[in-house]
Amino acid sequence: METKVLPVSKDSLALASSLLRDGNLVAFPTETVYGLGADALQPEAVRGIFAAKGRPADNPLIVHISDRAQLTDLCEIPDASLPLMDAFWPGPLTLLFPRKKTVPDVVTAGLKTVAIRMPSHPGAAALLRACGLPIAAPSANRSGRPSPTTAAHVLADMRGRIPLILDGGSCQVGLESTVLDLTHGKPVILRPGGITQDMLEKVLGCPVALAGSILRPLGEHETALSPGMRYKHYAPQALLSLVQGEEENVLREMRSRCLSDREKGLHSCVLCFHEHMETLRECSPHDLGSLSRPEETANRLFDVLRVVDEEGMDTVYSEVLPPKGMGLAVMNRLGRAAAFRILQADSAPPGES
Repeated sequence: METKVLPVSKDSLALASSLLRDGNLVAFPTETVYGLGADALQPEAVRGIFAAKGRPADNPLIVHISDRAQLTDLCEIPDASLPLMDAFWPGPLTLLFPRKKTVPDVVTAGLKTVAIRMPSHPGAAALLRACGLPIAAPSANRSGRPSPTTAAHVLADMRGRIPLILDGGSCQVGLESTVLDLTHGKPVILRPGGITQDMLEKVLGCPVALAGSILRPLGEHETALSPGMRYKHYAPQALLSLVQGEEENVLREMRSRCLSDREKGLHSCVLCFHEHMETLRECSPHDLGSLSRPEETANRLFDVLRVVDEEGMDTVYSEVLPPKGMGLAVMNRLGRAAAFRILQADSAPPGES
């Protein structure tokens, strides 16, 4: 199959709409990451997403819409969701709703809820309006790989697997949407993203809880209520380890481990904040942005993880952020990318933790 990459235009939107209506897949830009879309109401088309990505079938998808009127056919609408839609739609917030029977089981992994959002990216919005369909779409990468934030990332993973990629430039946020569950009374963040806990609490006027699995693997018998919960995600091919502790100890530990790996013949590098690039200059440092601007790290993270693969790295050591605000979203993605492999720099001599 030939995979076309076309800029978002009237003609490419018409082609994309035709492909979607015919049960084909189309990759498209959103403000978070690129999505791999199919008509959410065509089960066979949605199964094509799982085949193209190599995605496990018990991992639910998010349905993207352009108009709240589409909700009527897809789900029940709790009153608590209305102020959130007013405040954050269109935007990077996904809400869980009680599903209606019109939504195929393949979209929801058989759950009684359906995840829905309204993207703000002009390319995504234009596609949704042009096709008039609810589009089921996970990130447009091979399952487990870093999510794509450019059309080139999508092409690297999906060449020959899908007919069309709409190129809308680089994504603004760089991490997937926040997923919020309102279906069990107390609001719970299942996956953190660009809409933070504080932002949600200000709108709802009540506490918003965090799912216990945000910073740990989902347990064997726990149900994945949202994308990005159960499996190792976002991972480079290199062995990625996160290094925690006091700043001085972390930098020393990362340098020691990186140089030790190189002595063993391994290709090794570090991911660090801009403020520490000079300190770690011997370790082929990759800039995660400023320590004081976690939204910068969020925007760069997936691109950096792909770069270390392009460089053929065997081992990678990364600094971490405090898990609050946007930092929580960054640490959720880094934790899963590293399969929660965490080294404690304060608890052992350099290189021995």
